[in-house]
Amino acid sequence: MGKRHQARELALKVLFQLEGTDDDPEEVVLYHASENGAGEDVTNFARQLVDGVIANRDRLDAIMSEASEHWKLDQMAKVDRIILRIAVYEIAIDRKVPTKAAINESIELAKTFSGDDSGNDLLAELEATMGKLAEGTSPLDELVAAHQRAVRLLADAQSRLANLKARAEQTARLLAE
Repeated sequence: MGKRHQARELALKVLFQLEGTDDDPEEVVLYHASENGAGEDVTNFARQLVDGVIANRDRLDAIMSEASEHWKLDQMAKVDRIILRIAVYEIAIDRKVPTKAAINESIELAKTFSGDDSGNDLLAELEATMGKLAEGTSPLDELVAAHQRAVRLLADAQSRLANLKARAEQTARLLAE
């Protein structure tokens, strides 16, 4: 089993424990890392996943809710919901792992922690989510598009302001003559 797979398992265990509690994420990461004999690389990658999923949980849940055609998030098994969050985080937000690798890893996690049939259900949910992301209809894509529009508007406003300032300076020079 590779280090990244071990880290995903560790992240899953940590996020599972943290769901619905006020436990300190760092303490839970360190506890599970110690219990599993995880090395520094595994622990650090697991920590990145945990922190990323926690920081983006609302966005991840919005993406998953919008894409899910068969299940509401609260109807999913807790472990499946967390596996999906990790996969969607890696695919849609972190983007450091190829989509296929993240999907395969999530299916393996589902087979290990949720049973063989869950892998198929999870694959269907991930395919639906990835389809929505590809269509550009996810809340994340809408947020990115809104940000890009705001950046363009700001650049346009700065350009207009610079033009007005130049005209005002030119007018002031003409009046001073």
